[in-house]
Amino acid sequence: MLKTVILAAGKGTRMKSDLPKVLHEVCAKSMVEHVIDAARAAGSDDICVIVGYGADEVKEKLKDSVKYAVQEEQLGTGHAVKCAADFIGNDGDTMILCGDTPLIDAKTLKGMYEFHKSKGHKATLLSTKFEDPTGYGRIIRDADGHFIKNVEHKDATDEERESKEVNAGMYVFDSEALQEALKELKNDNVQGEYYLPDVLEIIKGRGGDVEAFVAERPEVIMGCNTVEQLREAERIMLNR
Repeated sequence: MLKTVILAAGKGTRMKSDLPKVLHEVCAKSMVEHVIDAARAAGSDDICVIVGYGADEVKEKLKDSVKYAVQEEQLGTGHAVKCAADFIGNDGDTMILCGDTPLIDAKTLKGMYEFHKSKGHKATLLSTKFEDPTGYGRIIRDADGHFIKNVEHKDATDEERESKEVNAGMYVFDSEALQEALKELKNDNVQGEYYLPDVLEIIKGRGGDVEAFVAERPEVIMGCNTVEQLREAERIMLNR
């Protein structure tokens, strides 16, 4: 059983618009609807959208096609997922997606989920490789190619920054392992936020297997934070 949580609570200040970020359109469909369609096509029927800024507008757009959880304060991605704890429960697996990545496709999500299930992982993160990964969290692997950790660009050493593999911010978790890790999540960082990638370290520390699945096409993880990025996503989608 695969449930999906979609993070969609952000305002998107760089869009320079009052519209909730995830409702900006690519090819005449809101970004969040593209993500919902990809999740459904990948085999996830039970979907919960985390709303915050402009919650009523998002609900008006999506109606009762999905369930909702509310993130009253923007306290990080980990906090957003905590807000959906009741939906996640302890059964099956939970996929975490971002509402501002309209180019994510069912093939990539299916591949990540099948990789997760076939290897019996407690957590699988989606990654891809960029020629210039500046600004992205890096995936660090051991000599045998197994996932060691995810490290944010600003926290990475020069050697770690040599890694071209980046964290896409999308995951599949064993639901029970995710719930247990969320209870241990702390916000002792500069921003005072709860970061979802920190649960990977917690799950590994508890003996759970964590791996990264590499998306073949880097554009599928592209987030849209500006009008220019929206136009770029539309160009890619039209080319498809």
